[in-house]
Amino acid sequence: MKILFVVGRHAYGDPARGEGYEYANMLPALRSLGHEVVHFESFDRSLYSDFAALNTGFLDAMERERPDMVLCVFMSYELWTETLDLARSSFPSTIVNWGTDDSWKYAQFARHVAPHVDCYATTWAAARDRAQREGFSNWVLTQWAANDAMLAAPLPARECSRQVSFIGAAAYGNRRRWIEDLTASGIQVECFGHGWPNGPVASAEVPRIIRDSVISLNFADSGVHWRGLVPYRSRQIKARVFEVPGAGGFLLTQPADQLDRYYRLGEEIVTFDSAGRLVERIRHFLAHPGERDRIASAGHERTRREHGYSRRLESLLDDAMRLRRRDRGERSGADFLQARTTLERLAQSHRAGPWLRALRAALVLPFRLVWGEPRGPRAARRLLYELSWRFAGAKTYGASGWPGRLFYRES
Repeated sequence: MKILFVVGRHAYGDPARGEGYEYANMLPALRSLGHEVVHFESFDRSLYSDFAALNTGFLDAMERERPDMVLCVFMSYELWTETLDLARSSFPSTIVNWGTDDSWKYAQFARHVAPHVDCYATTWAAARDRAQREGFSNWVLTQWAANDAMLAAPLPARECSRQVSFIGAAAYGNRRRWIEDLTASGIQVECFGHGWPNGPVASAEVPRIIRDSVISLNFADSGVHWRGLVPYRSRQIKARVFEVPGAGGFLLTQPADQLDRYYRLGEEIVTFDSAGRLVERIRHFLAHPGERDRIASAGHERTRREHGYSRRLESLLDDAMRLRRRDRGERSGADFLQARTTLERLAQSHRAGPWLRALRAALVLPFRLVWGEPRGPRAARRLLYELSWRFAGAKTYGASGWPGRLFYRES
C-alpha cells in the first residue's frame, strides 16, 4: 500500500530541535510493514510562502502520488478542512488523522477536524467516548508505542552510567518545578530536550540515554489549559511511557487515565503522585537495584510483546480501511481539475489584504514591545488562535481562518 505521510520531519518544524517524534518512530514502522511511504512536509514554514501554497502542494502531491492512504499528524490548521474534503471527493484514498493531546485539544481542535477525515485516531479514551456521544462514528482508540527498531533488553542497574534522567520535548508546564524540587532534595537529574541545559538530542540517542539510566522519569501533565475561564491541568499517557521500557529503561511516571490497561503498575512500571512520593521512590530504587532490574525486565517484555509501533499501526490501518469502505464505498473519485480550481479560489480568498495586514501589525506591536522577536509575534498569534477557536469554531481550520491568514510563519 502507498501511504502519503503528512507530518513534520523536525519537531515544530525546527531542525535545531531534532527529528520529530512521529517522523522518527512511525515512518520506519510503516516501512517495516511493507508499505511504500512518501513523506509530505507540513511543519517547515520555509518551504511555502503561506498556507495557501502548502495546501496547493498537498493536493498536487495527492494527484502525483495517488496514495492508497493519507496518514496525517496535524499540529493545528496546516491543512484546511476544505482541502481535506476536496481530497476525499477527488481521490479514493483513505484519509486518517492521528490525534495528539486530545485530553485538551478535543474541544478546540479535534471535533472540528474529525468530520473531514475518514478516520480520527485518538490516544485518549475519553475523547473517543465523547465523540461517540456527540454522533461521530469515525473515531478509533489507538495508543502510542515503542519503536521496534529501538527495542533493547535492559542493562543491570550496576552497569548504568547515569542515575536519573529525563528527556522532554520542551521545558513547559510544571516540569521545571519537579526537577527543581528533586534538586533541592539532593537528587540530581540529567535533563535533555529543548529548553534544558543539555539541549535537544538526536532521535537515535534517546534510547541509549534511557537504557544507560537507572531511572527514567516521565511527567504526564500537559500544562495549564482553560475550560471557559477556569484553568485546569490535563494528564494523559505519553509516548515516553512505551519508549522507556521498550528501550530497556526503568520507568517512573506520573499516573494517567487507563495506564493500567497497558502495564501492571508496580510490577512493569512504577508511578508517583506527589513530589514526596517521587523522592521516596527514586531513593528506594537506587538503593534496591535488584528490584529495579526485575521491574525493568518485566516492562520490557510486555512492551516487546504488545506495544511496538508495527503492531499498533497495522491495527490502525485496518480500522481506517474498514471505516472508509463503510462510509465511502469504492468510489474512484471526482474530477481533480475541478478540485484544483476550487482550491485556487480558496487560496485567493485566504491571502490577507491590506486591512488584515494592518490588524496583524496592531496585534503584534504590544507583544513585540514586551517580548521582542520571535516571542512577541508568537504570543499575538496564540491570543488570536485562542479567541478564534472559541468564537469562530470550525472556521478557524478552514481557508478563511484568521490565525492562519495572519500568522503563517508563527503557526
